[in-house]
Amino acid sequence: MHPGPKTQYAQHAQPGFEQRVRDSFARQMAMKTLGAQLGVIDAGRVELLMTHRAELTQQHGFLHAGIVAAALDSACGYAAFTLMPEDAAVLTIEFKINLLAPARGPRFRFEGVVVKPGRTISVVDGRALQADDDATNEKLVASMTATVMTVRGREALRH
Repeated sequence: MHPGPKTQYAQHAQPGFEQRVRDSFARQMAMKTLGAQLGVIDAGRVELLMTHRAELTQQHGFLHAGIVAAALDSACGYAAFTLMPEDAAVLTIEFKINLLAPARGPRFRFEGVVVKPGRTISVVDGRALQADDDATNEKLVASMTATVMTVRGREALRH
Protein backbone atom coordinates (compact mmCIF):
# COMPACT_ATOMS: atom_id res chain seq x y z
CA MET A 1 0.00 0.00 0.00
CA HIS A 2 2.73 2.45 1.04
CA PRO A 3 6.47 1.97 1.12
CA GLY A 4 7.85 0.71 4.43
CA PRO A 5 5.60 2.34 7.04
CA LYS A 6 7.49 0.62 9.85
CA THR A 7 10.79 2.28 9.03
CA GLN A 8 9.22 5.45 7.60
CA TYR A 9 7.49 6.39 10.87
CA ALA A 10 9.48 4.50 13.49
CA GLN A 11 11.20 7.71 14.63
CA HIS A 12 7.78 9.34 15.28
CA ALA A 13 6.45 6.59 17.54
CA GLN A 14 6.44 6.95 21.31
CA PRO A 15 7.83 4.10 23.42
CA GLY A 16 5.12 1.64 24.39
CA PHE A 17 2.79 2.54 21.49
CA GLU A 18 1.95 -1.09 20.77
CA GLN A 19 0.73 -1.75 24.32
CA ARG A 20 -1.25 1.52 24.32
CA VAL A 21 -3.01 0.38 21.13
CA ARG A 22 -3.72 -3.05 22.63
CA ASP A 23 -5.07 -1.55 25.86
CA SER A 24 -7.29 0.95 24.04
CA PHE A 25 -8.56 -1.66 21.59
CA ALA A 26 -9.48 -3.98 24.47
CA ARG A 27 -11.82 -1.26 25.77
CA GLN A 28 -13.54 -0.80 22.41
CA MET A 29 -16.75 -2.79 22.76
CA ALA A 30 -17.85 -2.15 19.17
CA MET A 31 -14.89 -4.10 17.82
CA LYS A 32 -15.47 -6.84 20.38
CA THR A 33 -19.08 -7.09 19.17
CA LEU A 34 -17.83 -7.44 15.58
CA GLY A 35 -15.32 -10.10 16.59
CA ALA A 36 -12.43 -7.99 15.26
CA GLN A 37 -8.95 -8.70 16.58
CA LEU A 38 -5.69 -6.84 16.30
CA GLY A 39 -3.18 -8.14 13.80
CA VAL A 40 0.00 -6.25 12.96
CA ILE A 41 0.79 -3.12 14.97
CA ASP A 42 3.67 -1.06 13.56
CA ALA A 43 4.49 2.62 13.83
CA GLY A 44 1.98 4.18 11.44
CA ARG A 45 0.27 0.91 10.49
CA VAL A 46 -2.38 -1.29 12.12
CA GLU A 47 -4.27 -4.34 10.90
CA LEU A 48 -7.55 -5.71 12.22
CA LEU A 49 -8.65 -9.26 11.44
CA MET A 50 -12.21 -10.51 11.30
CA THR A 51 -14.27 -13.40 9.95
CA HIS A 52 -17.62 -13.35 8.21
CA ARG A 53 -20.58 -13.81 10.56
CA ALA A 54 -24.21 -14.00 9.44
CA GLU A 55 -25.36 -11.52 12.10
CA LEU A 56 -23.13 -8.82 10.52
CA THR A 57 -24.53 -9.12 7.01
CA GLN A 58 -27.03 -7.23 4.93
CA GLN A 59 -29.94 -8.88 3.11
CA HIS A 60 -27.75 -10.52 0.42
CA GLY A 61 -25.37 -12.14 2.88
CA PHE A 62 -22.47 -9.72 2.34
CA LEU A 63 -20.79 -8.03 5.29
CA HIS A 64 -22.81 -4.84 5.80
CA ALA A 65 -21.17 -1.65 4.50
CA GLY A 66 -21.53 -0.07 7.94
CA ILE A 67 -19.56 -2.94 9.47
CA VAL A 68 -16.83 -2.57 6.83
CA ALA A 69 -16.72 1.18 7.54
CA ALA A 70 -16.53 0.66 11.31
CA ALA A 71 -13.63 -1.79 11.04
CA LEU A 72 -11.73 0.42 8.58
CA ASP A 73 -12.34 3.45 10.80
CA SER A 74 -10.79 1.64 13.76
CA ALA A 75 -7.82 0.41 11.74
CA CYS A 76 -7.17 3.95 10.48
CA GLY A 77 -7.64 5.53 13.90
CA TYR A 78 -5.29 3.11 15.60
CA ALA A 79 -2.67 3.55 12.84
CA ALA A 80 -2.66 7.28 13.63
CA PHE A 81 -2.72 6.56 17.37
CA THR A 82 0.60 4.67 17.09
CA LEU A 83 2.29 8.01 16.33
CA MET A 84 0.53 10.12 18.97
CA PRO A 85 1.98 11.29 22.28
CA GLU A 86 1.43 9.08 25.31
CA ASP A 87 -1.17 11.44 26.83
CA ALA A 88 -3.25 11.74 23.63
CA ALA A 89 -6.57 10.29 22.64
CA VAL A 90 -7.67 9.63 19.06
CA LEU A 91 -10.89 10.64 17.31
CA THR A 92 -11.88 10.34 13.66
CA ILE A 93 -13.22 13.61 12.32
CA GLU A 94 -13.94 12.58 8.73
CA PHE A 95 -13.72 9.62 6.39
CA LYS A 96 -14.61 8.69 2.85
CA ILE A 97 -15.15 5.09 1.91
CA ASN A 98 -15.25 3.44 -1.50
CA LEU A 99 -17.05 0.08 -1.55
CA LEU A 100 -15.40 -1.77 -4.41
CA ALA A 101 -16.77 -5.32 -4.23
CA PRO A 102 -19.22 -7.34 -2.14
CA ALA A 103 -17.62 -8.30 1.18
CA ARG A 104 -18.19 -12.06 1.10
CA GLY A 105 -15.24 -13.15 3.21
CA PRO A 106 -14.87 -15.53 4.83
CA ARG A 107 -11.76 -13.79 6.21
CA PHE A 108 -11.19 -10.03 6.32
CA ARG A 109 -8.13 -7.90 6.92
CA PHE A 110 -8.61 -4.19 7.56
CA GLU A 111 -5.41 -2.17 7.22
CA GLY A 112 -4.78 1.46 8.19
CA VAL A 113 -1.58 3.21 7.08
CA VAL A 114 -0.65 6.78 7.97
CA VAL A 115 -0.10 8.92 4.90
CA LYS A 116 0.65 12.19 6.69
CA PRO A 117 1.14 12.35 10.45
CA GLY A 118 0.49 15.68 12.12
CA ARG A 119 0.62 17.27 15.53
CA THR A 120 -3.19 17.71 15.55
CA ILE A 121 -4.53 16.21 12.30
CA SER A 122 -3.32 13.07 10.51
CA VAL A 123 -4.42 11.54 7.21
CA VAL A 124 -4.67 7.77 6.99
CA ASP A 125 -5.47 5.38 4.12
CA GLY A 126 -7.39 2.19 4.79
CA ARG A 127 -7.98 -0.98 2.83
CA ALA A 128 -10.44 -3.80 3.47
CA LEU A 129 -9.38 -7.10 1.97
CA GLN A 130 -11.12 -10.45 1.90
CA ALA A 131 -9.56 -13.86 1.49
CA ASP A 132 -10.42 -17.55 1.39
CA ASP A 133 -10.20 -19.68 4.54
CA ASP A 134 -6.52 -20.36 3.84
CA ALA A 135 -5.88 -16.56 3.58
CA THR A 136 -4.85 -16.75 -0.09
CA ASN A 137 -6.15 -14.72 -2.99
CA GLU A 138 -6.78 -11.49 -1.12
CA LYS A 139 -9.18 -9.17 -2.89
CA LEU A 140 -9.68 -5.47 -2.20
CA VAL A 141 -13.32 -4.84 -1.22
CA ALA A 142 -13.15 -1.27 0.12
CA SER A 143 -10.81 1.66 0.56
CA MET A 144 -10.98 4.58 2.96
CA THR A 145 -9.30 7.90 3.50
CA ALA A 146 -9.67 9.12 7.09
CA THR A 147 -8.82 12.37 8.82
CA VAL A 148 -7.93 11.69 12.43
CA MET A 149 -7.46 14.14 15.29
CA THR A 150 -5.00 14.00 18.18
CA VAL A 151 -6.94 15.04 21.29
CA ARG A 152 -5.03 16.32 24.32
CA GLY A 153 -6.07 17.99 27.54
CA ARG A 154 -9.57 16.52 27.71
CA GLU A 155 -9.87 14.39 30.82
CA ALA A 156 -12.96 12.57 29.49
CA LEU A 157 -11.06 11.43 26.38
CA ARG A 158 -8.06 9.62 27.76
CA HIS A 159 -6.63 6.34 26.64
